[in-house]
Amino acid sequence: MSILIKNGRIITAVDDYQADIFIENETITVIGKNLSMVADKEIDAAGKLVLPGGVDPHVHLDMPFMGTYSSDDYETGTRAALHGGTTSVIEFILQTQGDTLHNALKTWQDKSLHKAVGDFSYHMAVTDFNDDVAKEVVQMIEEEGITSFKTFMAYKGALMIDDGQMVQLMKIVKKHGGLVTVHATNGDMIDSLISKNLSEGNTKPLYHYLSQPEVTEAEASARFADMLHYTGCPGYIVHMTCEGALNAVRKATHRNQKVFVETCSQYLMLDASKYDQEDGAKWVMSPPLREKKDQEALWAGINQGLIQVVGTDHCPFTWEQKQMGKDDFSKIPNGHPAIEHRVEFMYSEGVRKGKISLNKFVEICSTNAAKIFGMYPKKGTIAVGTDADIVIFDPHKTHTISSKTHHMNCDYSAYEGWEVTGKTEAVLLRGKIAIENEECKLKPGDGKFIPRGKSSLII
Repeated sequence: MSILIKNGRIITAVDDYQADIFIENETITVIGKNLSMVADKEIDAAGKLVLPGGVDPHVHLDMPFMGTYSSDDYETGTRAALHGGTTSVIEFILQTQGDTLHNALKTWQDKSLHKAVGDFSYHMAVTDFNDDVAKEVVQMIEEEGITSFKTFMAYKGALMIDDGQMVQLMKIVKKHGGLVTVHATNGDMIDSLISKNLSEGNTKPLYHYLSQPEVTEAEASARFADMLHYTGCPGYIVHMTCEGALNAVRKATHRNQKVFVETCSQYLMLDASKYDQEDGAKWVMSPPLREKKDQEALWAGINQGLIQVVGTDHCPFTWEQKQMGKDDFSKIPNGHPAIEHRVEFMYSEGVRKGKISLNKFVEICSTNAAKIFGMYPKKGTIAVGTDADIVIFDPHKTHTISSKTHHMNCDYSAYEGWEVTGKTEAVLLRGKIAIENEECKLKPGDGKFIPRGKSSLII
């Protein structure tokens, strides 16, 4: 199938120009002015932005957690992502402690390969590192196209590895050209504060926030950066929320160290006052929402180049699932629905309000994630030869976020009633019409696993 996109304003991480795009099969074959070739379908993008498909490197689909599963699976989650302009996601495989990485991979393949509507890849979470797992890490990089390895500095007994294991993993990953990512919070300190609050009868969602003060994230971020510096391994901190953690990365630059950083849309838009509300459980996530001063620091960090990526940490649970912790905040499943609106939020809250440029918008929503995680230039930009993952975006259309209209499998919205300017109008996935007239034209199984190579940002 061929498609000709006419009259659009093409925005990449570095470009801003008017041109037409001709697509054959899955790739972009020609970009130019006033193209006249005949196509099977023509799209008039006059007055619209033409963007590379979004890449969200932090989602959790059908994930086992806290005695339940996240409510979006690969079908509903990737479909919702497409509706919002995200064409590729990277999801987290969780190794079961005592089991192998290959068994975990097989479990996630069974969940994804026949269900995904949009494209996807995997991070491998290493929760039990030993000599046998070290050999599997090499196989994941060299044979499976999984080049990033998630670690946890919290959730002891389930996901956490200790610093000794972390260092050994870093050494193996560095040697074979991969990347270590981290949930950087001090789990021991948090566990102690949770126990203290519960013993004092403090059970409301507010105490989820108060049990994870800024220092727990700042300390762990600095410790992770130090271990990376010691081993020479490249690393990436997921879902950074606060000024203290950002300052730990800023300090690392004083020794000419580069640490990649991701924040999430919720930490740029929401603050901890949500936990005072009657329905505060909707915003229980880890790390928690922070203060307004942290929002200012994160936006500044994006423009300073200290934060390269905005993801979502999409991990939705229904309101019924959230009620598992109605009498004990530590039992509230952590996470919220976000995969669908990230691109629109970053345009509305970032570009429209003068916090970031159009090019920076594309950089943080698409290009940098593709580069860091070895998907570029196949994903993350608009150029001849790249996958035809394209978003036609109306920069002027206003709409209101609501659970009644979103496509995520969650019966509430964490942004109910939020008015947004900027709307995804149409989406192409590898040259196929994915979203048109607010309908998804693809079916489960149309999404493909994207094997990844080495990062193009790691020297």
